[in-house]
Amino acid sequence: MKIEIYGPGCPKCKRVFQNAREAVKDLHLEAEVVKVEDIEEIIHAGVMMTPAFVVDGKVKSAGKVLSVNEIKKLLPA
Repeated sequence: MKIEIYGPGCPKCKRVFQNAREAVKDLHLEAEVVKVEDIEEIIHAGVMMTPAFVVDGKVKSAGKVLSVNEIKKLLPA
């Protein structure tokens, strides 16, 4: 599984990235968690609001700082 956090590097984006890593660890999932800060990549992905939370290429959330528990609910079991 690949989890991407789209955002320009703002504190909110960094928080979602940290929360995603914690959620993956808590759930014992094998997943790559990456930050995407390049504005061209963000636009190409169709993301209009950041931070965006993307799982395997599908935008699950945009414009919201997700908590660890909210992220856990969005991840496949």
